[in-house]
Amino acid sequence: MTTIVLFGTFALFLLLSVPIGIALGLSTLATIFYTGAIPVQFLMKELVTSIDSFPLMAVPFFILAGEIMGKGGISERLFNFANALVGNKTGGFAMATIVTCMFFAAISGSGPATVAAIGGIMIPAMVRHGYDKKFATATVAAAGSIGVIIPPSIPMVIYGVVGSASIGDMFIAGIIPGFIVGFALLAWAYIYSKKQGYSGLDEPTSLKKIGKTFWDAKWALVIPVIILGGIYGGIFTPTEAAVIAVVYGIIAGLFLYRELSIKDMPKIFADSALTTATVLIIVGSATAFGRLLTIEQIPSQVANFMLSISENEIILILLITVLLLLVGCFMDTLAAIIILTPILLPIATDLGYDPIHFGIIMVVNLAIGFITPPLGVNLFVASGISGLSIEELSKAIIPYFFAMLFSLLMITFIPELSLWLISFGD
Repeated sequence: MTTIVLFGTFALFLLLSVPIGIALGLSTLATIFYTGAIPVQFLMKELVTSIDSFPLMAVPFFILAGEIMGKGGISERLFNFANALVGNKTGGFAMATIVTCMFFAAISGSGPATVAAIGGIMIPAMVRHGYDKKFATATVAAAGSIGVIIPPSIPMVIYGVVGSASIGDMFIAGIIPGFIVGFALLAWAYIYSKKQGYSGLDEPTSLKKIGKTFWDAKWALVIPVIILGGIYGGIFTPTEAAVIAVVYGIIAGLFLYRELSIKDMPKIFADSALTTATVLIIVGSATAFGRLLTIEQIPSQVANFMLSISENEIILILLITVLLLLVGCFMDTLAAIIILTPILLPIATDLGYDPIHFGIIMVVNLAIGFITPPLGVNLFVASGISGLSIEELSKAIIPYFFAMLFSLLMITFIPELSLWLISFGD
């Protein structure tokens, strides 16, 4: 009955359009009142202690770094470099958009931030060059999901905290899966562009042009090298890397690219603070919700139920995949990681999955949730930029959904794709 009250009130609040962070907190509070076994102070304590974490400090700094770099002239330079690489191919603008999102993913750590930064430039540009608006918008929305797969990644930080996994190893493990997802999206963009006759740029690609655009984008391209090299080289922690990314972004925007001014900084800080507050409210509420699940022994009940269905490893991991895909449709990614990691990680380890590999599986699963309605955050951001309805965009993005699903299955059943790079540090 406690489980019914907890999930029932949570579903009710979501149906009433209560923000997910508040809905998680209110459903936890309602269940506390119902059981009477836990003091009300439990919720307040969890809201505070859950975010009192050094590794979690990386989240607001990566959010701030993404805001600074998104407004500091980096997006346009990354696109120019990507366009020089693939712009003359069939569907060159679409492919350059996806490559740009992959570059920006290595800076922002956020799916919606990637869509906002790249979509504002690329959706109008693609439409001007004759691309169908639905296809252009779907391309940006899907490619933006790579923002949480290629490191740095805010969901990976959260998984590392909740699952007691190395955040540095999570970052390294996400590199190859991120490229696999990106190449799958590039494949569909090429196939569709070939079918529709979307040609590339008339001017041929030249080493001189690639070299020029690379040099122009060098201050942006070096950021992931600094972050990942510093973490994996043992020079600094992921949290310290996030701070360094902020400082570097300010220097690049103000003094190297000179597209930021001191006057821009208050709004950047304010926007980052609002995003951070939203994220941390979700983290605090979801942690309290998850702790209540643990107290009521719901994770072990779910594990026993799933193991009773089948003992076949493939069937069980496919069941977990379907569950995560469904959860991604209705729940915020960070909340889903906090609530489901204590439930699913023990099952995965019992099946022989490495915790880092399973973390990547979770992140990629939930990244697909960015483009699946009704919650699909990337759909809403892209829709706001292009003016298309969510219904139109949801239909246009279906092929990209299957491309990401194919990538997910590869990542799930070929552990080396996630763990190979980590093995070099052992």
